[in-house]
Amino acid sequence: MAVENEKLHRMKELVEKLREASKVYYAQDQEIMSNFEYDRLYDELAELEKETGMVLTGSPTINVGYEAVDELPKEAHESPMLSLGKTKEREELKDWLGDKEGLLSWKLDGLTIVLTYQNGELLKAVTRGNGEVGEVITNNAKVFKNIPLRIKYQGELILRGEAVITYQDFEEINSHIDDVDAKYKNPRNLCSGSVRQLNNQITAERNVQFYAFALVKADGIDFENSREKQFEFLQTQGFDVVQYLKVNADNITDAVAEYEQRIQTYEVPSDGLVLTYNDIAYGRSLGRTAKFPRDSIAFKWADEIRETILREIEWSPSRTGLINPVAIFEPVELEGTTVSRASVHNISILKGLKLGIGDRITVYKANMIIPQIAENLTGSDSVVIPDNCPVCGGKTEVRAVNEVQSLYCINPDCDAKKIKSFTLFVSRDAMNIDGLSEATLEKFIGKGFLHQYQDIFHLDRYKSEIVEMEGFGERSYKKLIDGIEKARDVELPNLIYSLGIANIGLANAKVICKYYQYDINAMRHTTVEELSEIDGIGEVIAKAFVDYFSDEKNSVMFDNLFKEVRIIREEIDEAGQTLEGQTFVITGSLNHFGSRNELKDLIEKKGGKVAGSVSSKTVCLINNDAASNSSKNKKAKELNVPILTEEQFMTEYLEMEV
Repeated sequence: MAVENEKLHRMKELVEKLREASKVYYAQDQEIMSNFEYDRLYDELAELEKETGMVLTGSPTINVGYEAVDELPKEAHESPMLSLGKTKEREELKDWLGDKEGLLSWKLDGLTIVLTYQNGELLKAVTRGNGEVGEVITNNAKVFKNIPLRIKYQGELILRGEAVITYQDFEEINSHIDDVDAKYKNPRNLCSGSVRQLNNQITAERNVQFYAFALVKADGIDFENSREKQFEFLQTQGFDVVQYLKVNADNITDAVAEYEQRIQTYEVPSDGLVLTYNDIAYGRSLGRTAKFPRDSIAFKWADEIRETILREIEWSPSRTGLINPVAIFEPVELEGTTVSRASVHNISILKGLKLGIGDRITVYKANMIIPQIAENLTGSDSVVIPDNCPVCGGKTEVRAVNEVQSLYCINPDCDAKKIKSFTLFVSRDAMNIDGLSEATLEKFIGKGFLHQYQDIFHLDRYKSEIVEMEGFGERSYKKLIDGIEKARDVELPNLIYSLGIANIGLANAKVICKYYQYDINAMRHTTVEELSEIDGIGEVIAKAFVDYFSDEKNSVMFDNLFKEVRIIREEIDEAGQTLEGQTFVITGSLNHFGSRNELKDLIEKKGGKVAGSVSSKTVCLINNDAASNSSKNKKAKELNVPILTEEQFMTEYLEMEV
């Protein structure tokens, strides 16, 4: 088995290396290995696949084409996929196990998938769906990051597992989405949408991973009546299985405590644990209830609950017109932080809780993260649903979608739609105005203080109202106005970025400004053809830029804004452009710079670029922890990109004494 595991590990290494080499060669017109080396590694992989009878996802020896479908077909499961019984008590978990051995594993928070293999080939993949009927996502599963497409076992193999997206991949995907409202809310939602795409090319780009948690069928294999042996068998077939610990009554409490520590840094989303009897026959002999199998039980982290008083329902409009009720209550300590507000989500939940101002309520943090109302101990049911939008004063209406009632503003010109654009406008890389959080902007827009960007520079007109607002006072007001006055002095690229033009990030804004020598009139009257000729811009970005300034409304708004600011231009030392044309990546904490952005700014001032991920174009990865197993470190080592400490980079590239 050890030899098989070594071969499997080597196959995974080869697939990753060859896949990266092909990507760089075909997509970036670069080479990271010679044709001779590629052929040698390809032949080694092909031989290992022949020896083991397995083919991993992404192997260049087979071609899995991208495919788009009009809809995902439905299919009934051979046996119902039941939910698990749950407990939050550790002693109850111990009592449930009794004198038996069990496997304690993560309860992963993704999308459950059933895989079926026949004659060693992946035959189909079906989502859990409603437990009775799921959606067939076979083509999508073929582009998951770690599912074997061909296995050694030739009989019918059926297994269940969880499709997930790691926190790191979730953050990486969200980092490329400028629109705050378009960002994904959590990894589970992103994973669910990725797995169920109609075009599996999108799935392939999302780095979906699969962790097996149950073997359903594999005839002819003696598992010695052990769930653990089943896991070991699945591993020999090339599957990643969910992490588990073997436990009994003596060590289960310690095992739960160990998981409790691990969850703080575990990269895969998890909402609890699963305990399963290791004895297969015993577990099956227990049968099942109408809802739950009796061979497994889920453990959910116990919620810390506090009692408090409801003081206000704040109606929070969004750019879509949806108005969410938010409960404001007396501050309480929960899971180590102070909380004073919780979303009530919709009108149906509001009515179900029978909320009223002054009611005694209990609150907790769902999954130890998101504040929620647990119970209303008073139940006065006296909250009045507003007839008018708190932002624009337009009419509201309650709409039912799938029997869930929600409140909407029906005014198509509601100022709430401007919240996301104002949030970008004041952000650090744009106008960099402290004291204007999204929550504060919502309040100012709601009170009619802000309609266009230039209005921010005249908030002093509303001093008397602002100093009386919650969270403000004379000192906070003065700090805000000082920050606004300071923001009047702005560099042109930051001002351009603040406008929120589609696809124009700060880096692109700098490139455009530099090309036109900071002549705003030349920039505003350029053409798509001319802009497209700039290295790194392209037709899509050029069209978005030209279309923005061609719109009369945008042009007038910019003129008004331009009157409020003073453009400053940092003198560029042409002789100091020592990093011109070079790309770097920064990760981890720094010792000599206040933040990664500070170092990034310095690199850009010297003509260099800072990217978010390591590629063959990367000159070096700056990381003070060169020995870490981070994804960036692994990628740098695979591509032979040097990993330098902050001090080494400062000495070699910035010519600074440390």
